[in-house]
Amino acid sequence: MDKLALLGGDPLIKTAFPAWPQYDEGEQQALQKVLDSRIWWRTPGTQTLQFEQEFARYHDARHGIAVTNGTAALEVALGALGVGPGDEVIVPDFTFVATASAVLSTGALPVLVDVTPDTYCIDPEQVEAAVTERTRVIAAVHMGGHPADLDRLAAIARQHGIYLLEDSAHAHGSEWRGRKVGAIGDIGTFSFQASKLMTAGEGGIVVTNDDQLEKLARSIHDCGRMPGEWFYAHFIYGSNYRLSEWQGAVLRAQLARLDSQGAIRTRNAAYLDSELSRIEGITPQRLDQRCTRKGYYAYIFHYDRACFADLPTARFIQALNAEGVPTQASYPPIHQLDLFQSQAYRARLSPERRGDQHGFLQEEFLNTLRGARETVWLPQPVLLGSEAAMAEIVRAIRKIQVHANALRA
Repeated sequence: MDKLALLGGDPLIKTAFPAWPQYDEGEQQALQKVLDSRIWWRTPGTQTLQFEQEFARYHDARHGIAVTNGTAALEVALGALGVGPGDEVIVPDFTFVATASAVLSTGALPVLVDVTPDTYCIDPEQVEAAVTERTRVIAAVHMGGHPADLDRLAAIARQHGIYLLEDSAHAHGSEWRGRKVGAIGDIGTFSFQASKLMTAGEGGIVVTNDDQLEKLARSIHDCGRMPGEWFYAHFIYGSNYRLSEWQGAVLRAQLARLDSQGAIRTRNAAYLDSELSRIEGITPQRLDQRCTRKGYYAYIFHYDRACFADLPTARFIQALNAEGVPTQASYPPIHQLDLFQSQAYRARLSPERRGDQHGFLQEEFLNTLRGARETVWLPQPVLLGSEAAMAEIVRAIRKIQVHANALRA
């Protein structure tokens, strides 16, 4: 094969992958409509309300409450579930920090557990072992768009009388047994941050089929107000998490093209699964047969350096980037963040719990470490490329494998 681009050769891929975010006249007209209306605030507006209804309906949920971002969505959901000081929430160690920091915002303790070695989603066996009398919620993160094992997690939640929260920030449109994720558990959250499958730059939403949880979440997101009551009446603790009309309008347009984009991502991911599985040392994230549609926030595969002349993961990624293949960083393990290593997280806990020994921080988290250090993530816009571009990605990885010794030297 030709010389590696990292060593002075020509990159295989010379055409840029599709730009992100994508927009067209739909977003432009929607924004102009809001501008001309002079109603830019969610409370008297219609755009965000209609987006809430459309997104909830699309995700098989009765209710949607749009909020400022995905982290806010988690905080509002946990508030609606009544999580507070002294409580525990079981969280995967392999996730974005917000899944854990949202728990800390309530004064509760995020109890970290390992993930499975193939889907990188929270391990139900570890969850069951971590349940205590203080456990109030299981937070299931749908990693890379692949749903966690919702069958087993829902059964554990029912058995112990605790809630199941779906952190679906990666999983717009993902399905478990033919049903959209988010409201399969008691409550779910999504993010519309810039890298997500649909975006307004920032934004988030809480979805649920539970009428009481919807009432509480909506009140929390709107300063403790209750529907139909006087504007300056505030009944429970809440804050201002309201999404603007600008973002609601953009997200309605983004939602309209989610299915067509999803079909392209699914087709290209299936091609990569087939072709990359033929390369020794490359193992795509496993697709559980119960996952009937995967959102593909990222295309994730495990890289075995032993099959690439012991080339470190970081060097492999550097070579892949040089060939014209974009990547995004994997999440670091939550337990290794300074927030936990420095013990700073304890300041968020109730006084009687700050001095407790938290044994989970002494766990090895072997699958999380493997996922954080040995996986490669292709960002979702890559999956919107052509089939020819997917073939070039495969060629680039084979090229690196052929020249791995030269890279090490």
